[in-house]
Amino acid sequence: MTEINRRRFLTGAAAVGAVTAVSSVASAGPAKASTASVPLTASTQRAVVIGSGFGGGVTALRLAQAGVKVLVLERGKWWPTGPNAQTFPHAAVPDSREIFYSSWTAADAVEGELPYAGLEEKIVGDNITAVVGAGVGGGSLVYQGMTLQPTEEVFSTWFPSGYDYSELNSVYYPRVAQMLQLETAPDTLINSKTYLPSRVFAANVQAAGYELEKIPMPIDWTYALDELAGAMLPSYTNGDCAYGVNNGGKHSVDVTYIAQAQATGNVTVQVLSNVTRIARGPNGTWLVYVDVTDTSGNLLSQQIITTSALFVNAGTCNTSKLLVRASAIGDIPDLPEAVGQGYGSNGDQIYLWQDNAQNLGTPQGGPVVYGSFQWDDPTIANTVIQASMPPIGVDLSGLENLLPSLAFLGEPLLLNLYSTILVGYGVSSVRGKFVYNSSTDAVDLQWPAAGDATLDARINQRITAIAGADSTVTNTNTLSNTTWHSLGGACMNSVCDLEGRVLGQRGLYVLDGALMPGTTAACNPSMTIAAIAERALDQIVLNDVGTVF
Repeated sequence: MTEINRRRFLTGAAAVGAVTAVSSVASAGPAKASTASVPLTASTQRAVVIGSGFGGGVTALRLAQAGVKVLVLERGKWWPTGPNAQTFPHAAVPDSREIFYSSWTAADAVEGELPYAGLEEKIVGDNITAVVGAGVGGGSLVYQGMTLQPTEEVFSTWFPSGYDYSELNSVYYPRVAQMLQLETAPDTLINSKTYLPSRVFAANVQAAGYELEKIPMPIDWTYALDELAGAMLPSYTNGDCAYGVNNGGKHSVDVTYIAQAQATGNVTVQVLSNVTRIARGPNGTWLVYVDVTDTSGNLLSQQIITTSALFVNAGTCNTSKLLVRASAIGDIPDLPEAVGQGYGSNGDQIYLWQDNAQNLGTPQGGPVVYGSFQWDDPTIANTVIQASMPPIGVDLSGLENLLPSLAFLGEPLLLNLYSTILVGYGVSSVRGKFVYNSSTDAVDLQWPAAGDATLDARINQRITAIAGADSTVTNTNTLSNTTWHSLGGACMNSVCDLEGRVLGQRGLYVLDGALMPGTTAACNPSMTIAAIAERALDQIVLNDVGTVF
């Protein structure tokens, strides 16, 4: 009898944090060619951007508009979408497209999975697992899309005083909102059958005495309405968007910032290009060491790129790892001592909510409609949202060979957990750090065992009140503490200035989540990262272009 595929079941649930399966087997990694057997090339570029998420996308576009030739290095691949596309894996039966090859394990090999340049990398640290995006567009490919701007009081409590919030509020946050074409879900959609969990959440939030808000999303909701009308296969309306939206209509970084950057003619995006090392070069230049791979991670060639302007926007964890290792092995002398410090989890908490009075089953429309903000006290500000439970399944293929009557088992068996997802996050002063491990020549993530205990208790109190007495709530972080919103490691005012210039390192910049002060003020990070990067690029174009590079 064919065994139910463990990874497919568990990672289907992990698509929304319901279950996080982290193998204890050390990463086997993809097959690698000997470095002696692959070509090595050298080149010089005016500006190099590592990473194509929010920080990388903003950087590439604004430099290109200023006339700067930019090379963007992305370790992942393009993920083009369109109506009825099959670009992204389905949560019902996820496959190797889900996991980036660096997270591939020997257990996956046993189950027949092959390494692939998939969408998510799992970085397992002490007391925490950080999930990070891979691919052109970075985390925006798979994020739910909640796009929130913090209030002035919460922002000013946690961010350095050098920022003018009124300027951010009037110029940079609106600029990001326009780029991402933010919209809230229309009532016609919310009142449709599969959006019952959204309506139940809204009623319960108000019954508990909390404020309720529609969440701005980077989505053209006409795609979801077209699904209701039968014009396309379901993707939004059945919640099958945890690994990306196959139908399109989601304004992720690849189809907004990166697309506009390429349209200038000044930007080259080089995919499947994994930066393994950065170093100070001669005469004030920077050296970037790149492994060019196939989609399985097999080494095809290597590059050494020299540049006068290096923007390390590889995402919080991988930016921090590059900088910490470069400091530890002497590749970049005199980096600030605070490199690697100030790491925060954004307080992510993911709950399963089973309402015994309501059938919160499948399918569920998504990804997110409503949220509740508790931002009056900036020291414990937090947000709770409801997110759709994606269709989760078990691959039973092979069992149909036992009896002809079981032929239907060749299709995934969808599980009805009669639950939906509640997500909480907020501010916390707890911080971890990235530390170089000389025995493995790797950088480890360390997080305190108690974690964000004070914030966790407040979120639990709120979620329990919203769920109500006839409900069961389960905090999945007690099973496996996981965050999708890592922040810090090259923090403003300690490692970088407010424009992301690394202190004492001319021509070296950080403009992604690593620049944040371990939090984005009770909001999802994307909008604030992009707004801070937009502000920074205005200053860099004005003061650095033509002088530093």
